[in-house]
Amino acid sequence: MKPSKASENYVPLYFLSSVGAGGLAVTFFMYLMFWVPHPGRPVPIFEDIMAAWATSGGALKFGITVAMIGIATFVFLNLKYLFWNLGQYNRFKKSERYAKLRASNAETTLLAMPLALAMSVNGLFIAGMVFVPGLWNVVEYLFPFAMIAFALIAANALKTIADFLGRVLSKGGVFDVTAHNSFAQLLPAFALAMSAVGFASPAAMSQTPWIVGTSLVGSTMLGTAALVYALLALVTAFNSMLHYGTAEEAGPTLMIIIPLVTILSIMFMRQDHGLHTTFDGHSTATDTLMFLAKGVSIQLVFLGLGLTVLKRQGYFKDFVFGTKTSAGSYALVCPGVALSVLGFFFINKGLVGAGMIEKFGTAYWVVTAIAIGFQLAMIALVFRLNGQHFSTSEPNAVPAE
Repeated sequence: MKPSKASENYVPLYFLSSVGAGGLAVTFFMYLMFWVPHPGRPVPIFEDIMAAWATSGGALKFGITVAMIGIATFVFLNLKYLFWNLGQYNRFKKSERYAKLRASNAETTLLAMPLALAMSVNGLFIAGMVFVPGLWNVVEYLFPFAMIAFALIAANALKTIADFLGRVLSKGGVFDVTAHNSFAQLLPAFALAMSAVGFASPAAMSQTPWIVGTSLVGSTMLGTAALVYALLALVTAFNSMLHYGTAEEAGPTLMIIIPLVTILSIMFMRQDHGLHTTFDGHSTATDTLMFLAKGVSIQLVFLGLGLTVLKRQGYFKDFVFGTKTSAGSYALVCPGVALSVLGFFFINKGLVGAGMIEKFGTAYWVVTAIAIGFQLAMIALVFRLNGQHFSTSEPNAVPAE
């Protein structure tokens, strides 16, 4: 029995299989975040969930059950594919393909590893809040360790970025502009942003001023670095695409802006909460509505761009529903997950928060169905891709003499 296609053709982009699963765990946490009451806390915890279960009707109990099963399932898959990738990556580093990768534009795909590590830390924190009783009693002691973890992950990402930029900017002719015809070079910004949003968590949840302040400053620095890198890579890549067209296998990267917007938007909202509760900074519900509306608008622009190009290239026919496989296909999961997550925030913090619609009214469920639709589509896509890439290949038939 042969190994899976992913094992035979391993590249660091397979870390995105772990990232996608972790993102889906976050989509299920949105059910609890916005449907389970959690008075006095910015997020629901185990005790809030159990209290809601004891007093709620069948509809909320169903939602809680689905959410907890979804979180457990996709955190498990997130960790499963993270550890698989770490093992494969250690073997890959000893190969000639790794040396060639470090000398090419694709060196930035190494940033998929810190991206996945940061996603897993976020996923584990969610699992802890949902499944561990009494965690909130000691959470203040955990925040410094969480910030240290994200700082170390960010340092790993920054070192890889420094190696890449040092190599391509110190002498000319090293970077292949003709191969820059996608948004693949935005992956470093994605990795930094994931560390930034994790670093911002204590700002939203801690009541200790020095922890909140450290979280605010650290996440701002990482978020700013992500924004600067993203803008530079975006402009130069678009110029290359206008000249050479979009690289077929890198087509899904055209929508990488979508998860980047979601991650940075959540970071800004976490920072805003910390500024409000700890440092007396204030923003209004309409400020939040307009901020989220702008984020969703940017996402829809790049969703349209990406789908237009992918349709013209026949990408879905070849790499999703066809027989071709590409590790870059996992980049399709992140945009759908990001649209679902920011959709939940836009609906609940934006539309409901500003009084445009009534929570749990007809309009509420109509727009929420859109966010859930993106979630369900990405669940189907993840299992489809996992089947394509990780199922064990059948032995090749031996031809007759």
